[in-house]
Amino acid sequence: MNELPWIEIIAALIVITGGGGIAGWVATKRRRRSQDQAGGTATVERERTADPEAAAVPGTTVEPDATVEPVETPTKPARPVVETPAPTAGRLVRLRDRLARSGSPLGARLLSVLSRDSLTEDDWDEIEEELLLADVGAGPTTELLEALRTKVRVLGVREPAAVRDLLRSELVALLDPALDRTLRTEPTTAEDGTHLPAVTLVVGVNGTGKTTTVGKLARVLVADGRSVVLGAADTFRAAAADQLTTWGNRVGVPTVRSDREGADPASVAFEAVARGRDEKIDVVLVDTAGRLQNKAGLMDELGKIVRVSSKVAAPSEVLLVLDATTGQNGLSQARVFAEVAGVTGIVLTKLDGTAKGGIVVQVQRELGVPVKLIGLGEGPDDLAPFDVDEFVDGILG
Repeated sequence: MNELPWIEIIAALIVITGGGGIAGWVATKRRRRSQDQAGGTATVERERTADPEAAAVPGTTVEPDATVEPVETPTKPARPVVETPAPTAGRLVRLRDRLARSGSPLGARLLSVLSRDSLTEDDWDEIEEELLLADVGAGPTTELLEALRTKVRVLGVREPAAVRDLLRSELVALLDPALDRTLRTEPTTAEDGTHLPAVTLVVGVNGTGKTTTVGKLARVLVADGRSVVLGAADTFRAAAADQLTTWGNRVGVPTVRSDREGADPASVAFEAVARGRDEKIDVVLVDTAGRLQNKAGLMDELGKIVRVSSKVAAPSEVLLVLDATTGQNGLSQARVFAEVAGVTGIVLTKLDGTAKGGIVVQVQRELGVPVKLIGLGEGPDDLAPFDVDEFVDGILG
């Protein structure tokens, strides 16, 4: 029989002599053995909890205070919300209020002078000065004054309502309502049956709101039920392509752009027109760089865009964007762009508070090109087709 360790013999004697007897000694030994087993199990649990692989073994228990990080589920990027542009019909209803706030000298001040009981040479000089300050131009101003002098003298007009009607008819005639102001946005078909989109090039110097105008024009066309592709051919201004893409995304219109800054603008224009042809798009709008009219090299490049894009489809419109607040500078820009790109229409922007609307008369007279669109404000749908009657009524208030 194995000998008991001395420490256990002594412990047994102490228990027996203390009155516990043999049974007390056996119970004490069993209790210690149970405690030792429990302690070992707890140690194993702590080790398994500290080890992620051990914690995953079936049958183990994770301590209550253990933290389990949630697994993130990847989410798909939200699709951009496609807006529905406001219909173009009725946009010019806002024109009268905008022009009335502009303080145009073609309004109340002219009517006030013309309604006087007798008109002296000083009065006619005052009218002439007001017209020139409104950027009507020397030639058109002279014509308007002569027509007014004759009719006032012959008809003896003095009543405010009659004076207003007289002035209105002369201003309408000066703006030439017979000019064709429609936008050519109808696609055509080549002799071989190939679909050809209507191509609109938008040109102008920096700061006139050209890229913004392209985005707003896309909204006008979408509102009229046209399918559109945008071409970001302004590759020299880093933000231009991003800005145009944002405008397109808002109405579900794709944008063709280069993947690098400074790429050949003509190649971007060509790709945009080719996509319009292949996908049977109605209109391709091409935004060009804001070239200064006195830089011959850049203007030559604009001519290249016209030539290259014409290999797919010739431009049906070349719209020149002019800032209505620039006055005579806008006219000099119009002359040069008309020579290089064959401008077919004018877009007059910023006609909403500080504009001198007389520039409309002068530009049309100099170029024989009609104003087709006007920008009324900063809102996305503040671009409207130009209407002579509404414009004059807005000026006169």
